[in-house]
Amino acid sequence: RWKVLPGPGLAPSSDFGTTYTKLTLQPGVTTVIDNFYICPTNKRKIILVSSSLSDRDQSLFLSTDEGATFQKQLVPFSVETLIFHPRQEDKVLAYTREGKLYVSADLGKKWTLLQERVTKDHVFWAVSGVDADPDLVHVEAQDLGGGFRYVTCQIHNCSAKMLTLPFSGPIDHGSLTVQDNYIFFKATSTNQSKYYISYRRNEFVLMKLPKYALPKVRVRASRSEDSVYMAEWYQTDTYNLYQSDPRGELYSLVLEDVRSSRQAEESVVIDILEVRGVKGVFLANKKVDGKVVTLITYNKGRDWDYLRPPSTDMSGKPTNCKPPDCHLHLHLRWADNPYVSGTVHTKDTAPGLIMGAGNLGSQLVEYKEEMYITSDCGRTWRQVFEEEHHVLYLDHGGVIVAIKDTSIPLKVLKFSVDEGLTWSTHNFTSTSVFVDGLLSEPGDETLVMTVFGHISFRSDWELVKVDFRPSFSRQCNEQDYSSWDLTDLQGDRCVMGQQRSFRRRKPTSWCIKGRSFTAALAARVCQCRDSDFLCDYGFERAPSSESDASKCFANFWFNPLSPPDDCVLGQTYSSSVGYRKVVSNVCEGGVDPRQSPAQLQCPLLPPRGLQVSIRGEAVAVRPGEDVLFVVRQEQGDVLTTKYQVDLGDGFKAMYMNLTLTGEPIRHRYESPGVYRVSVRAENMAGHDEAVLFVQVNSPLQALYLEVVPVIGVNQEVNLTAVLQPLNPNLTVFYWWVGHSLQPLLSLENSVTTRFGDTGDVRVTVQAACGTSVLQDSRVVRVLDQFQLVPLQFSKDLDAHNPNTPEWREDVGLVVSRLLSKETSIPEELLVTVVKPGLPTLADLHLLLPAPRPTRKRSLTSDKVPPAAAGRVLPAPAPPRVWRRPPTSMVARHHLGAYPAPVTPRRRRRALLPHGLVRPHSGILFSHEKE
Repeated sequence: RWKVLPGPGLAPSSDFGTTYTKLTLQPGVTTVIDNFYICPTNKRKIILVSSSLSDRDQSLFLSTDEGATFQKQLVPFSVETLIFHPRQEDKVLAYTREGKLYVSADLGKKWTLLQERVTKDHVFWAVSGVDADPDLVHVEAQDLGGGFRYVTCQIHNCSAKMLTLPFSGPIDHGSLTVQDNYIFFKATSTNQSKYYISYRRNEFVLMKLPKYALPKVRVRASRSEDSVYMAEWYQTDTYNLYQSDPRGELYSLVLEDVRSSRQAEESVVIDILEVRGVKGVFLANKKVDGKVVTLITYNKGRDWDYLRPPSTDMSGKPTNCKPPDCHLHLHLRWADNPYVSGTVHTKDTAPGLIMGAGNLGSQLVEYKEEMYITSDCGRTWRQVFEEEHHVLYLDHGGVIVAIKDTSIPLKVLKFSVDEGLTWSTHNFTSTSVFVDGLLSEPGDETLVMTVFGHISFRSDWELVKVDFRPSFSRQCNEQDYSSWDLTDLQGDRCVMGQQRSFRRRKPTSWCIKGRSFTAALAARVCQCRDSDFLCDYGFERAPSSESDASKCFANFWFNPLSPPDDCVLGQTYSSSVGYRKVVSNVCEGGVDPRQSPAQLQCPLLPPRGLQVSIRGEAVAVRPGEDVLFVVRQEQGDVLTTKYQVDLGDGFKAMYMNLTLTGEPIRHRYESPGVYRVSVRAENMAGHDEAVLFVQVNSPLQALYLEVVPVIGVNQEVNLTAVLQPLNPNLTVFYWWVGHSLQPLLSLENSVTTRFGDTGDVRVTVQAACGTSVLQDSRVVRVLDQFQLVPLQFSKDLDAHNPNTPEWREDVGLVVSRLLSKETSIPEELLVTVVKPGLPTLADLHLLLPAPRPTRKRSLTSDKVPPAAAGRVLPAPAPPRVWRRPPTSMVARHHLGAYPAPVTPRRRRRALLPHGLVRPHSGILFSHEKE
């Protein structure tokens, strides 16, 4: 046992928590223990992860003697989590905070980098008995293109050349799961999510739910023996539950409207619980007409029934709860605290013993959490407490410990040694404590437990050892046990194809079951009956109200004679007659509705579900970049199918076995444009075609928003985005005007608009081409009145006009400055806008000066004349914009000259920017004299 001390420290105990010794790792140095890990196959081997103010690198403290001594080992990375090998005690994986994966084969002394850009919590050691190589590691990692891949490698050589891709395509981030025989992941392509599964490391296949199943917004898969349960999102708080065949490929509906205890946006846990210790028994909460009710199944979901209510309460008074209007309902919540039980507690070594919180009535009530117990696997129930308790089973269920779930401090626990028939109390401490959790010693035979908590919110943790061993004077013998038979609610002894008997300790025997105790007593195989079979994929049972309710009928969308997707020409297949045996059911002989399935020859199947994509799921690439095209085919023959590929730029080729090998087609586009990529798959039975449009474009380099800085109210104004490179038909423009959050989208680089109010309006444009996005913004001044004067320049300027926005803006500023000097008009009132194109033209905007302060009017002058009272005043006139035709006024510029003083004799001499013209050449601009 280990105790976490307040502050940076640990204290181990080797006497079941009676005494603890403070652990000193580095005398005189404050060492903070971030986490600690105990080897699952050898508890003497321990790794502490720590950090110290004096060490730059993180430290590991390694122990091989259960914490008696530690060896310090510096590591050049920050450990996020450690994963011990499930079989080999010295091999450890380390996942770092930087997303890197390291491995050590000597309990953390030396580390080797395996992989970078690894997804947290999606790293798995090889599974014993399934993976051939025990040193194999399953990893979800990000590739250089940004996509995520499922890769495997050996820990001794995990270089890029030695990586194996069990699935050729990308997978969704955080979707890889390895559970015993199965490997799951999700892959989204062209906005469609598909779920793949591999059984015992065979080829990945699509997980097939019944057609027209509701949108699979969120899926959770969990393992149960040799099958897979999949939960499919139905409504806000309900899911549909499906059960697979042994390979995890084909799914049939077993229960609708299963209630979830959390919202769909969070980590969802549905209300279903596998009863441990008895194969095939599950509890589930189903929503019926808005009410949540608890159901139980004894055959893995083929049949469900309500829980029977007890006839009396804990005081012996009648409950007056009788079916069909009243049943027992249980909360099936998981505990957020790992050191306390959930609302229902079961254990593998205590078969038939179920204890949970719930209520009697027509539905489950959230605030009612009375405690009920059954010792015959749900057939009969008894109430034991009026409030919810945390539960701990000791000695294979021979001692049941319960502590009230409350926010007030406690010092009393309750325990039962007769499976809940009677209860005793025990003062485990003299001072009441706030209970944080319950712990039992490793091993199911233990009778020692620890209660840990705190006296106050500022106090240290308190650990209290409770030892029940002195209460039992001897080990149990065969005379101390009685037997009980497992039955379902109808009293049928054949459960999952066999009759099973279990032993339980007699209530009068006070003895220890011990390490060697086994609950299973006898088992006898039953003959098969209809209830041992459920409907196969593509079939459904008739409504329970009909006479043939146990029969399965093919859905309208399913053809039982259709060959499977992997049917190869020349082989045979069996057509389903609608039934399959419940997974893990061991019945033999008797009724078999699957008898005499038709054996059919596999026909030549036409290709179906053809897809072409770019590895990494991109559809926009750059010129000269290597592109890897991946072709997949979901159904149909692949050995005799020819694949005609056209990459849109003149490249055409014919392939055989293209989808069988999974090898990508490497190509490179040299010129920008949109290319139509097509793949046609054809054999003697038919054909299919897939099309992909690929955008090839260079990254955007520059964006300039060109708009007149001054415009009148309600006048049409043109907004132009000047882009480099142009990338015609490949760029999308987003336009924001003013404070609007809703942009205007266009494929053209210019739009027109109007401004209805005076003032400054900000206009913003974003240009998006592939993954490249640029933005520019300008402010437009909207005025009621201003004067517009057209300007002309000499033709010599056209030869030096590069027709770029920056040049036009610079020339406009220079012209405004020169005119301000010649006319003495303030420069802020002159705005010159040079127009795009040739010949070089411009508009001079002459703005009105700001109004001067006026003297205060007299009170009499502010009064409204009587004649104006009640009269509607005319609306304001539209903005007045005067335009004058250009006339001649000349200014000459010579390269290298300097501005001349503005005098009456030289008031029309001025300079244009240096370098606009060749040496000693002249440029003229003109406007009408005032």
